Amino acid sequence: MINLKEVLNTFTREQQQDFLSYLDKKNKRKDAKNCQLVNLLLEDNLSSTEISEKLYGKQNKVALHALRKRLFQSLIDFTANTSMKEENSIDILLIKNILSARYFLKKGQLKVGYQILDKTIVTANEYQLFAILNEVYHTKIQYAHLNPDINLEKLIADFKENQNKLILEDQLNIAYAKIRTSLANYRQNKSNIDIKKLIDLVLKEQDIAINDSLSFKSLYQIIKITSISSAQKFDYYNIDEFIIETYQIIQNHTSKDKQLNYHLEVLYLIANVLFRNKKFEESEHYLKLMLFYMNAENKKYYNDFIQKYDLLHALNLNYTNKQVKAISLLAPYIDKKNTTIVSQLDFSLSLIVFYYQHKSLEKAQKIVSKFYHTDKWYIEKAGIIWTIKKNLIEILLQIDLGNIDLVDSRLKSFKRNYFSKLLDMNQEKVITYLKLVEIYYKNPEVATTIAFKEKVQTSFDWLDTKKEDIFMMSFFAWLKAKMTKQDMYLVTLDLIINK
Repeated sequence: MINLKEVLNTFTREQQQDFLSYLDKKNKRKDAKNCQLVNLLLEDNLSSTEISEKLYGKQNKVALHALRKRLFQSLIDFTANTSMKEENSIDILLIKNILSARYFLKKGQLKVGYQILDKTIVTANEYQLFAILNEVYHTKIQYAHLNPDINLEKLIADFKENQNKLILEDQLNIAYAKIRTSLANYRQNKSNIDIKKLIDLVLKEQDIAINDSLSFKSLYQIIKITSISSAQKFDYYNIDEFIIETYQIIQNHTSKDKQLNYHLEVLYLIANVLFRNKKFEESEHYLKLMLFYMNAENKKYYNDFIQKYDLLHALNLNYTNKQVKAISLLAPYIDKKNTTIVSQLDFSLSLIVFYYQHKSLEKAQKIVSKFYHTDKWYIEKAGIIWTIKKNLIEILLQIDLGNIDLVDSRLKSFKRNYFSKLLDMNQEKVITYLKLVEIYYKNPEVATTIAFKEKVQTSFDWLDTKKEDIFMMSFFAWLKAKMTKQDMYLVTLDLIINK
């Protein structure tokens, strides 16, 4: 059975209200129970038995099942209508053009039909919409025998050239799927796979070369693949040059202003990689570009990207000694409506870190207390890496708050649930780190001893500080602050500045 509550929770609060309004307008009967069912699903964690009692005053499995089916169909209709409104208006317009042209061609109005198709080709070429162009050429060839003015050989040649572009785009889509699947397997099963070699191999298998013949979407996918591969190993250092070079191709691409959504995604990915590599000024440069394009076309994509922009901008501020500004930027998001679950979690975790580094432990704990879901739920929503970071931060916070019982239970839980996963992810470094944290927690005085400092020094296979991930360094800064009895935030900044 489809989990309707889970589906409804993917909506923002505004979308939930829009859906209720949609149902209310659609209802022909005054006693329709679909809106009531939605409210029950959104407000309470009720069982099917309890929902049936509230709706019908008794157990009525048959009626409830039928109501759920109707509500699910309404969800499909609502999301389809919403997607149509939000979808690229150019795509929708061109599809309408093709349908209109086919109508006229069927009625024998060849001149009108071909004029519409010719106009569609011009626009579709501008936006590199190869699938739509395929339909246009297919239609023109289908009716070519009725139009003596058509140069059939030229038309077939154009059709085949577009097909090659469409095939290339499909090949990249296949490559994208293969690499994502391999990365998922890498994460779940300990593997010695060289991810960069994997990307090169898969692109070669699909006969894909990175050049300006690729569409903007295709170039975006290549950068996305590279970024994801780096996230798997916390290795961002080796890819920023590659993705910036790839962006140069995009920058000069004929369709860069026609595929604004993908352009914005690319700018965000580059800015994020540069931040992870502690190149804050360069990251801000790409964020400014991102903001510029967010305001383009009457802010068409502004709302889609503002949350990503604000989070990354706040992170840059925090790690360049502008912590108060970073906190001011993120704090309003904690109780802000119309924020996606994933964004809400990212805002919350980042703000916990900012407050923690700012010595506002009670404020950090107040946000932590709102994490009442199971780890399984957080893994499903935000991923395993986010969930591990959440648990580690909470352990450190409870140590500093002096909540001994909580620390003990959190340590045992973390070892039980994540040590094997970390080994599978080739992240033994995190296990080593937590063992050192536990040594400090059980005997804080040991932190300043020479023996402990030597143990820390020899326990890690540290990368060059330029290559080490910024979040890894932030965790280490907590431990180093205990060893040197210095302010954690200042230690963090010192580690990063002296990279």
